[in-house]
Order: sequence, then structure tokens, then C-alpha cells
Amino acid sequence: MKIESVEGFVLSTINYGESSKILHILTKKLGLISVISKGSLKEKSKLRTVSSVLTYGVFHIYYKKDKLSTLISADVKNYLLNIKSDIEKLGYATYLTDLTKNVYKSSESDSIYDIFISSILKIEEGFNPIIITNIVEIKYLSFLGVGLYLDGCVVCNIPNVVSISHEKGGYVCFRHRTNEPLYDEAVLKMLKAYYYVDINKITKLDIKPNVVEKINSFLDIYYKEYTGLFLKSKNFINNIKSS
Repeated sequence: MKIESVEGFVLSTINYGESSKILHILTKKLGLISVISKGSLKEKSKLRTVSSVLTYGVFHIYYKKDKLSTLISADVKNYLLNIKSDIEKLGYATYLTDLTKNVYKSSESDSIYDIFISSILKIEEGFNPIIITNIVEIKYLSFLGVGLYLDGCVVCNIPNVVSISHEKGGYVCFRHRTNEPLYDEAVLKMLKAYYYVDINKITKLDIKPNVVEKINSFLDIYYKEYTGLFLKSKNFINNIKSS
């Protein structure tokens, strides 16, 4: 049986039998795979600590293509201690793992892994988790088939835009704006910047709170109305924000 060593991230787990788990691991090399971690529910198991959600590392497995593989061991790349010690960061990281699993099922694109890992590491570094999450959400819309048009008015393509439309799926100019609210220029520019930014290259996020909130509110509505995704982890974030 072939042994593979793959970089990956545990997105979710399911208990299997009395002492084992099945891990759903998003990997850079093999995509989303299912791996059984035998005996990992036992307190003294060497696999216990690496068989939980938010484990990021190199997994050594007996690989079976399109079947259940078996975990041998894993080397953790980053323990994500900052995330795991902060309820807000943990909430956003958990939401991103849920979202990523659903997005990958819709579009098995290799770039999803890089976007996701980059976002988790930026949250771990201390960057604003709301902004990082919104950047990921905007990028993921294309994989879900409901991407936003941000290169001009979605109707006529002129660059001078005044709003963004949930219904039309992108920027709108003054002439093609109907009942959409007017947005500050800073909000519209930042939406586009979110879409095009390379998360890996982010070194500073100096964005006014009102701009962050308006973008976050827009995306909340857009996801609810057009993606068909209703994730419990998103409700958890909203509860944290309102508490």
C-alpha cells in the first residue's frame, strides 16, 4: 500500500466506532480526502492531538484514491495557538473551515486551498478576522457560481459606479441604479481591493470600521440570498458580535 505525505488541514471530523475518527482533510496535493484515524479517541493515542478540526500539518497516510485512507502520523506545521485562545478568532476560523468544505464541494479548484490556508495564517498572525473572512467570502463567490462583477457597472460596464446591487450581482452606475443605496467611494474601492488582493502579501489592514461593517453587511445578505449556504458557524459569529 502506497504511503503519501501531504500538507493539509482538517476541516471536519466524525467519530467512527468506539475509538476512531474519520477526518476530512483538505490537502494541497490530493484535494479533499477522507482519512480514518484509528484509535484516536483514546486518551493515550499518539493520533489524538492531530485528529481534530483546525489541525494544520503534514499528514502521513496509507492513501487509497477515492476510498478511505488511513492515517499513520502527522507533523503539525502551526498549532494556531492564537486562534485557539481567542473566542472571536476561533469563531471566524471555524466558519472559514465550514465554508471552505462547502465551497470545495462545489468547485474542486486547487486555488481554494491556498486562499484558505493564507486566511487562517493571517488570522493567526493577528490580522482583523472580519476583514480576512470577508476577503475570502468575496473570492469564494466565483467558485459558487455567483461571483460579483467589480470592474465597472454590471449593466453598461462604465467605471463610474455609485452602488453595488445584490440582485444584479455587481457594481451599478447612477443611470442603472434602482433601489440600491448609495455607497461611499471608499466602500466600493475596498470591495474591489478585497477581490484582487493576494492574502499572502497582506502586511497591513488600515480600513475604517464603518467601511468594514458595510462590506460585511453586504456580504451577509448576499450569501444568504444567493449561495444557498446556511452554516451554523456563521450564526455563532453573529452571536459573538451581538454579545
